[in-house]
Amino acid sequence: QVQLVESGGGLVQAGGSLRLSCAASGGALSRYAMGWFRQAPGKEREFVAGISNSGSMITYKDSVKGRFTISRDNAKNTVYLQMNSLEPDDTAVYYCAADGTGWAIFSTYRYDYAGQGTQVTVSS
Repeated sequence: QVQLVESGGGLVQAGGSLRLSCAASGGALSRYAMGWFRQAPGKEREFVAGISNSGSMITYKDSVKGRFTISRDNAKNTVYLQMNSLEPDDTAVYYCAADGTGWAIFSTYRYDYAGQGTQVTVSS
């Protein structure tokens, strides 16, 4: 079973940047497609970005395209989310997730494991 731990969240002003990290243990991250999700107060969890096992396929939620970049380092068992030009609407708890099928996280937003999340707050 894979354990995922997110870090890098915090409070930032609109227009600022943050880099989230997701460190995996208990299994090789290369076995999983990975994704970042977020959940704002009173809203459902939503898909933000996904990356395939090798990193060859990447998708983003439309509202973050051009501002967020997902990447992975399988040798370090870590996935990243670089967030630039942050907006108040980006405020949420951000979770990383691992999908053992390699494809479900892109089509149905299904995953097998998720971390506890890290809070991102963007002030206006």
